Amino acid sequence: MSDNKIQFLAKISNILTSEIDTAELVSELKILMNEIIDLKTLNLYIYDSITNTIRDCVNSWSIIEDNSHIYKAFENINQQDFVINSKAYKLPASISNITLKIESLCMPIIKDGKVFGIIELSFADNTSVDMSFLFLMKIFASQVSLKLQNIVLNEQSKINVEFHDSMKNIAKIIETQYELNYIVPIIGEMLDRFITDHLIYVFLKQENEFKLVWPKACKDERIYEALNQLTPQTEYILTNNDKIGAFPLISEEGELSGCIVARSTLDALSKRDISYLEQLTRQSAITINRANSYSKILQYATIDALTNLNNRRQFEHRLGQEIASAKRQNKPLCAMMIDIDFFKKVNDTYGHASGDAVLRGVASIIKSALRESDIPSRYGGEEFAVLLPFTHIDEAKIVGERLRKAVETSPIPINIEDSDVKSINVTISMGLAEFTPKETGEELFERADKALYSAKN
Repeated sequence: MSDNKIQFLAKISNILTSEIDTAELVSELKILMNEIIDLKTLNLYIYDSITNTIRDCVNSWSIIEDNSHIYKAFENINQQDFVINSKAYKLPASISNITLKIESLCMPIIKDGKVFGIIELSFADNTSVDMSFLFLMKIFASQVSLKLQNIVLNEQSKINVEFHDSMKNIAKIIETQYELNYIVPIIGEMLDRFITDHLIYVFLKQENEFKLVWPKACKDERIYEALNQLTPQTEYILTNNDKIGAFPLISEEGELSGCIVARSTLDALSKRDISYLEQLTRQSAITINRANSYSKILQYATIDALTNLNNRRQFEHRLGQEIASAKRQNKPLCAMMIDIDFFKKVNDTYGHASGDAVLRGVASIIKSALRESDIPSRYGGEEFAVLLPFTHIDEAKIVGERLRKAVETSPIPINIEDSDVKSINVTISMGLAEFTPKETGEELFERADKALYSAKN
């Protein structure tokens, strides 16, 4: 073998032993190939036995269309060494003096004696190669095969780790949260991040109808048709050429309590996706069932478990008392609605455990910044409500500004593994309203909520 071919194989070995992803691998191999031949393109494709599809390793492992020439090359390559210019070709036993004009070359990627992928090369016009080049490419293909096996294995291991993290995180939600309107969006976001190729929808059954809880809108009528076919005995429903999957949420009583839907306009759900979604849906159902049970237990409690402030039920009770007192004594009363700014970004950036730490931290600041007579409550999610008895609106503005500055200037400790971030600062927006004798408590807080909305804008 000539020195330049030995050098070529040595350089290939250096590339294949480095820590790079498939996109970097293809880029490096293409640069190296151009040292020995005028190359146009270099592509890598892997056969996915679970979905019976061929995937493009470089372009986010996207599925290749059934009518692509790659499928035909894959079929032909099972029988022969190469596909040259779209025709199967078997190398002779020894190197001969034959020269071929070549436009394209497909070589097999071998695993356990079977073809599990293809290396595709295309060449500049009027390129010719001899048999020694083709034998060199056979060695090249075998080296690349080993590297791709490791990449695919690592990719699958990464998916498995992410899956188990998702299962664990969904299970942990209930440790600190029990409000469905808070935990269901979190579950939806977790599923959406894991099942990246499909949109995720979460429905809960309320008054015998499926109500979309996350995200805010679903306009695909085929999804609602699938929901109407669900029963407590249904494992899952696939429709629209398997691009839509509906996975039922079952209550502890064995009844249909909701559904998680995965939808794509491009790819069908694979067997692997279905398996993951079945398990994630079961874990989500357990978490939602626990939340329902906890809510029933806590509906008579007065303190929010996470923040140690009054819960919403106790807030509504105290609101009725303070409205009656203000009317009876002809005394002023103000209401304050508070919302943590960009709270979703905190969860997305630092995790939901850090989000809970922020809720606790802000609640503590609110409590310490208010007067003894004020009544702070957790209204729901990242919203807080405060009653300010014996307070006119001008005085409430002073209290609100003091509270706003206290939150803004107080770092909140968070604990993130393997991170230098030990605390973060957040800000709040708030709306104020002063009670008028002709309105109800609900109308008072509607005005405070509208003021909050204006502050957020």
